[in-house]
Amino acid sequence: METARNIFSHRKYWAKRFGTAPVLPMSRAEMDQLSWDSCDIVLVTGDAYIDHPSFGMALIGRLLEAQGFRVGIISQPDWHSPAAFKTLGKPNLFYGVTAGNMDSMVNRYTADRKIRSDDAYTANAEGNKRPDRAVIVYSQRCREAYADVPVVIGGIEASLRRIAHFDYWSDKVRRSILPDSKADILLYGNAERALVELAHRLAKSEPIASITDLRGTAILLKGIPEGRQVIDSTSVDTPGKVGTHVNPYAETSAAACATEGEKQSETQPVQFHPPKRADRTQGVIRLPSFEQVRDDPVLYAHANRVLHLETNPGNARVLVQAHGDRDVWINPPPIPLTTEEMDGVFDLPYNRRPHPVYGEAKIPAYEMIRFSINIMRGCFGGCTFCSITEHEGRIIQNRSEASILREVEEIRDKTPGFTGIISDLGGPTANMYRLKCRDPKIESSCRRLSCVFPDICENMGTDHGPLIQLYRKARTLPGIKKILISSGVRYDLAAKSPEYVKELVSHHVGGYLKIAPEHIAEGPLSKMMKPGMGAYYKFKELFEKFSREAGKEQYLIPYFISAHPGTTDEDMLELALWLKANSFRLDQVQNFTPTPMAIASAMYHTGRNPLRKVDRKSEEVTIPKSGRARRLHKAFLRYHDPENWPLLREALKQMGRTDLIGASKKHLVPAWQPVGTSRTPASNHRPETGRGTARTQHTLDRPRATRRSK
Repeated sequence: METARNIFSHRKYWAKRFGTAPVLPMSRAEMDQLSWDSCDIVLVTGDAYIDHPSFGMALIGRLLEAQGFRVGIISQPDWHSPAAFKTLGKPNLFYGVTAGNMDSMVNRYTADRKIRSDDAYTANAEGNKRPDRAVIVYSQRCREAYADVPVVIGGIEASLRRIAHFDYWSDKVRRSILPDSKADILLYGNAERALVELAHRLAKSEPIASITDLRGTAILLKGIPEGRQVIDSTSVDTPGKVGTHVNPYAETSAAACATEGEKQSETQPVQFHPPKRADRTQGVIRLPSFEQVRDDPVLYAHANRVLHLETNPGNARVLVQAHGDRDVWINPPPIPLTTEEMDGVFDLPYNRRPHPVYGEAKIPAYEMIRFSINIMRGCFGGCTFCSITEHEGRIIQNRSEASILREVEEIRDKTPGFTGIISDLGGPTANMYRLKCRDPKIESSCRRLSCVFPDICENMGTDHGPLIQLYRKARTLPGIKKILISSGVRYDLAAKSPEYVKELVSHHVGGYLKIAPEHIAEGPLSKMMKPGMGAYYKFKELFEKFSREAGKEQYLIPYFISAHPGTTDEDMLELALWLKANSFRLDQVQNFTPTPMAIASAMYHTGRNPLRKVDRKSEEVTIPKSGRARRLHKAFLRYHDPENWPLLREALKQMGRTDLIGASKKHLVPAWQPVGTSRTPASNHRPETGRGTARTQHTLDRPRATRRSK
């Protein structure tokens, strides 16, 4: 894999003389206290400003400060006019814009497109403090505030919208966020490397329009630069016959000028021939245009597949996608940070608290993570519904043991309210710390979408030894009573290391351990790229064995997704029966939410499976898309809730499974309805006998499981 310059090796900008700010300023008064006449960079975010490395704006702001720049933050501005975007004055270099730690649409709307009443990233959880599609709105206001200041967009919202994408909330394919936001450049993924390079080049007066070569960035161009070899995306993955299109991958001008005699036959597959012995480093893959993927689901699924095949930083090529007369040019993914660089980022002088402007207000997202530590980033699981891989990449980036232990001590010594318990020592996945491909050459050339599906790759290391050692050292630090592991444990990997499971179960589980089978049926699991239940049962056996040996009563709490592409009503019934047989009652469940760019979202929109080559005869995927189907699938997960019984009874009758309606343990739902629940005729209510009341109030001995919010 290509090497990259250390992000801390740049010569610091002249403003380093101002030193380190106690917190990055959010007002002119704070700038005056720091003796600043202006900010070099102003960051705009949809979140409350919390000076903690778990929050993107704090991490990016402190990193830029360490490069010598004066960085100000505009948090949750009033977006109805540009006035709030002038609060800190005109930035000398650029505006940096993000929606926040979460996509603004996922943050504001439920899976059923209902507006949420609260916002975990806002003081006192107050809702409606950010606009829909916040990156677009904020960017346009920045442009209105100071038209000549470059606008740089990033964060997960921009990252997942870097190409034409299906938008669940408007139920249509939208353009790349670049033309809609009118930004100069988009930084995707964890963008430290690109951002530091960009800031220093702008500080040297290099025009932002000329900065086209940064990995991990996307820009708008007119035409392909000279010397580049354009490769039709069909040479990566052939979509087959494309109906009446002349040639969906041809240059616009060529398609427009083709004569009737030159057009491909509508009854024959289109044939393409990639250039021979092309220089891979100069290759540019042309995806179907925005207009084509908007109008043709097969081409959309094809483009989504190609995008995911080109995400390995060791072999990914430039992608281009026409939007009208301009191309969205997406450079290859950034080179992952080294351990030394990760340590540098997390060792920056965060004060680990919300900005003083919030006073005593509670910010739920901060309360949840203030005693937790991020030890790594990235995930090689490749779950199709998850955005981690698309945003952070498949290569695990690790902090050193020493850096992590320093942070444990810092929390102990500096964080108010600390009682000796670290709430989490993990990351996107709890137990991928220091796991990697055994051969760097194989890693840099691999094009697999997952290293653990359908089975764990033979080249993937599964040694949990470094993580076990980290746990042991962390929990023996003075003043540390307990270290909990709250991040999701990848149980198929954990089962490869019984010693790790023993360590985890004996010392780091607080009674319950959350894991994510997501489903039990092969249909949805294959579309999720999740392991079968064999891995779950193997892990469960180890978990229960070591819990008994430790003399502890502990339980696994499983997560499940309803209404995922590939899921039938029968699959959900099978899962409901499994939950009942295993005495699980889920308090909260999560309906599948199609997020931009995810493979599962492409399935939802197109009804095709991008995990395989896509053509018009390729596998069609069952999509529980209607409101009733989504309600039913969610109801199966909460089979014990009387409010769901009428819907379940109706569905069971339609499925020919009336044998599951009744009052015994073998039945899923009763034939009667408790008084005061649902909208059913009074004749269907069971009489108010003592026995009936007891049955409706009964709770099982097992703990009530919960489902995470996506």
